[in-house]
Amino acid sequence: MIFQWGDIVAVFAWFIAVYMVIVIVFYTVILVISLFQLRKEYQLDRVQAYEDYMDEFYTKPVSIIVPAYNEEAGIIQSVRSLLSVNYPTYEIIVVNDGSTDHTLEKMIEHYEMKEIKKVIRKQVDSKPIKKIFQSDILSNLFLVDKENGGKADALNVGLNFSHYPYFCSLDGDSVLEQDAFLKVMKPIIDSNEEVIASGGSVRIANGCQIQNGHIHKIGLSDKPLVVMQIIEYLRAFLMGRIGLSRHNLLLIISGAFGVFSKHWVIAAGGYRVDTVGEDMELVVRMHRLLKEKGQKKKIVYVPDPVCWTEVPEDFTYLRRQRRRWHRGLFESLWTHKKLTFNPKYGSIGFLAFPYFWIVEFFGPIVELSGYIFMILCLFLGGIYIEYSILLFLLSCLYGSIFSMAAVLLEEWSLTKYPKVSDIVKLFLYSLTETLWYRPLTVLWRCEGIWQMVIGDKSWGEMKRKGVSE
Repeated sequence: MIFQWGDIVAVFAWFIAVYMVIVIVFYTVILVISLFQLRKEYQLDRVQAYEDYMDEFYTKPVSIIVPAYNEEAGIIQSVRSLLSVNYPTYEIIVVNDGSTDHTLEKMIEHYEMKEIKKVIRKQVDSKPIKKIFQSDILSNLFLVDKENGGKADALNVGLNFSHYPYFCSLDGDSVLEQDAFLKVMKPIIDSNEEVIASGGSVRIANGCQIQNGHIHKIGLSDKPLVVMQIIEYLRAFLMGRIGLSRHNLLLIISGAFGVFSKHWVIAAGGYRVDTVGEDMELVVRMHRLLKEKGQKKKIVYVPDPVCWTEVPEDFTYLRRQRRRWHRGLFESLWTHKKLTFNPKYGSIGFLAFPYFWIVEFFGPIVELSGYIFMILCLFLGGIYIEYSILLFLLSCLYGSIFSMAAVLLEEWSLTKYPKVSDIVKLFLYSLTETLWYRPLTVLWRCEGIWQMVIGDKSWGEMKRKGVSE
């Protein structure tokens, strides 16, 4: 049978269209689940007090591990915000991962750190520790200086050093809301250790006013690239993670803010240092360990506790970040590929893994093909223009409409952005996503795939501007 050019074009067009319809249906289901779950949790958080959780009898102590590499711009503000969180018992462990700037000196000077001698039990492998410091004015603040080994290695050092049964991994440029720990620890405390990991929401600090380590005023950046990232984060957290968490299908807890059971992380072997996506890989490995041991534990996402973090403000650094994220996604999926459609791993194998393979990993390839195809169809004219219009409308629904829904979810429930003008601005920007921002991120993620093909494992420098005092 000889296929005509028109037949090939039609088959390809319908393949992309059917793929996008499947994804749209999936996201619609996720949106509905997230809508009900978010509203339910939001109402509970509004009426239920947290005073009981401030009692040491009810809570569980937490070690806060802050890996820091060249974070001089924001490390003091981040630690300051941690020192004022509402939580009865915690320690802060800043791990200086061989910084080449003044991160170490700033910490020592500002918090009056003195060197101490301490024997560390090495439960997971890590690079050697150079020196350990403790604050003279704050007994629960420690600084560990180590050889450079990457973020995952720094977290492993903090894990070995930590004293408490739960630990929180927190980026060095992050600022927490005061009640964040009470809220992210609540499902762990209430579940009687059935929940072994809990992740909170991450919001973008660019454009906010931060004083003395606290969010003084929430606002939007005047840079379109940052505004689009805010919308993207809202969609990822308020839609994707709530829906997956509802059925214990969550495969990622953001490295910017998450609490883990130290016992189960050590049992899983700690953080892997040979991947750029160590946060996702650890969660996947914990799911795998739980299934293999027959343990009915949960890994959850809590929408209300918020961590504010800085994001790239220019195309160069955002491009590097997205390429790295996509490589990390592949490394996690490929390392644990035996879970895919494996009945031994239940819904993780049959739902979560296929979703991340088909939608998250291969999605950019299909989308980029669709964008190229749309452009070609416009030049070919005739019936091909109809294919182009169909794919464009589906991409609008796929991108902009769900982003608009995420903005509305934010306003309807958590209302972190109090000004009406901010919500209107987010809503209007979300309408433009399909026209410029999404094609760019799709291209960058495909570049990440190409980097894997040619063996490029570079991390890429990330420039920090720092948040204001």
